Amino acid sequence: MKLSIPVFAPHQSVAERLWFFILRSINVLILIFLVLPILVIIPLSFSDSSFLSYPMPGLSLRWYENLFHSEEWARAAKNSFIIAPVATILATLFGTLAAIGLNKADFAGKNLLMAILISPMIVPVVVVGVGVYFFFARIGLSETYIGLILVHAALGSPFVVTTVSATLQGFNHNLVRASLSLGASPLRTFFRITLPVIAPGVISGALFAFATSFDEVVVTLFIAGPGQSTLPRQMFAGIRENITPTIAALATILIVFSTTLLLFLEWLRGRNKAAAKI
Repeated sequence: MKLSIPVFAPHQSVAERLWFFILRSINVLILIFLVLPILVIIPLSFSDSSFLSYPMPGLSLRWYENLFHSEEWARAAKNSFIIAPVATILATLFGTLAAIGLNKADFAGKNLLMAILISPMIVPVVVVGVGVYFFFARIGLSETYIGLILVHAALGSPFVVTTVSATLQGFNHNLVRASLSLGASPLRTFFRITLPVIAPGVISGALFAFATSFDEVVVTLFIAGPGQSTLPRQMFAGIRENITPTIAALATILIVFSTTLLLFLEWLRGRNKAAAKI
């Protein structure tokens, strides 16, 4: 999101300038209100105390050491970095194909089908978790990696559908027709013409799908077995049983990781806008 800061003009009155400062102050206060709860947890990860409390008695890195040497956290991290990338690949593949198909086709019920595809973004996650649990339990996919990957891909694919569909709104289909008329196969046309144009939307959707899978905890509580515990589920279990600064250390790492993903996404959007102006 790009914010434009107004510049004072010579003809502006005192009331207009006062309103400008009031509005800017309100924006700053809202930003602090949203960000402060996230930033408060970061210093606690370096606390020497065994409890999450202020003021901190001292500084220490032992909670990070405990995090990296714990078998439970290592197993949870391994599961997260297995499930999230595979689910992202599936969500990106199916979401991109669905967006392209909906963009090309024109049939009755198209809007209804689009609503169904993006429904995982709207339906409460608890409802999805309960429904998937009863369905997967019947077909033997409960407490399996395949079941977790499939449901995470279903939760992430709507983001790919929406971002790719938005990119396709400005796509010039004459490029595809020209490529086909010159003898290129449909598959070669897709990889040489369509994909490079919609790549920003595909990458943006993939990042959102990865973040959705990596942070998912509610559905994982319903589907995952003891051996498929992910980082968010392990954090949830730690909060219920014994809150230690180890959770704050992991939360700090996840904050840095998520922020890096968002910065990369904004850089990608800026690059796409710059390329569109050329």
